[in-house]
Amino acid sequence: MNRLVRIATVLAACLSVAPLAHAADSVTFGLDWVAEPEYGGYYQALATGIYKKYGLDVHIVEGGPQVNNAELLVAGRLTFDITSNGFLALNFVQENIPFVAVAAGFQKDPDILMAHPGVGDDTFAALKGKPIAVSDDTRASWWNYLKAKYGYSDSQLRPYGFSLTPFFTNPTDIQEAYVTSEPFLVHQQTGKWPVVLMISDAGFNGYASLIATSEKLVKTNPGLVQRFIDASIEGWYSYLYGNPAPAFAAIQQANPDMSTALLHFGYSQLKERGIVDSGDTKTLGIGAMTDARWASFFNQMAATGLYDKTMDYRAGYTTQFVDHGFDKPK
Repeated sequence: MNRLVRIATVLAACLSVAPLAHAADSVTFGLDWVAEPEYGGYYQALATGIYKKYGLDVHIVEGGPQVNNAELLVAGRLTFDITSNGFLALNFVQENIPFVAVAAGFQKDPDILMAHPGVGDDTFAALKGKPIAVSDDTRASWWNYLKAKYGYSDSQLRPYGFSLTPFFTNPTDIQEAYVTSEPFLVHQQTGKWPVVLMISDAGFNGYASLIATSEKLVKTNPGLVQRFIDASIEGWYSYLYGNPAPAFAAIQQANPDMSTALLHFGYSQLKERGIVDSGDTKTLGIGAMTDARWASFFNQMAATGLYDKTMDYRAGYTTQFVDHGFDKPK
């Protein structure tokens, strides 16, 4: 069956087949940044009443530079949160924190290194030995993968201030960025597209934008977890393959600084690059996670010395709420 026809069938089924009635459950869901198109599936589920249809009263809590929703999750003030990447899930295990990843929002990590065009910084290999600005979190995570694969060294590291000013003022600046955001802002300012090097294209295969919750909730109320994941997945299909306008409006209401142009750019990047829907999701459905992919990621990072090779990485996630097939009515 043609994929677009199958998707249309899914969307029709989602609209016509209501799940079993449940008493409305209050859910607080923390993002790892402010409202952006990268969270569109969740805002779509909220704005179109999908969460409500699943008996959920969902309140989305934005993150940001002054908000640590991971801490709020651990403190019990959030029901679920967006755990930015697989490192955080494995860190739960390493630090004996009883929280687990229950779905992978992104199959491809949108993190990139961004460089200027025309100066020879067009590949990861070409950046060896050159100054690169990355955040502290990145230094403790995927920077280690690039060091191991391309021979980078910590002597290259420069502070990253979450600002494009150094990029605009230094013609050889190289910095980390997000593929759905900074390249557009650079083009808007300079009229030129920067060099974009996605870490997923370098062979880095960690999941990103994972949904996490407590082990306690998984054990005591798996039905609530399943409903939240199912509704969120339905929201993503509606957002990506239906009409995204409700999510766009909700995102801009939550974050008035989000321009319409940047909103549409981020949305297009999610679709064109297969960040949400690619690979395993074509058969297992959005949110998919597999033991093989987790094993590969863990082995990649254990080889860099970031984790003990004997660590029980499987304790950091569960696939019981995903991998049900993208054409299964929710």
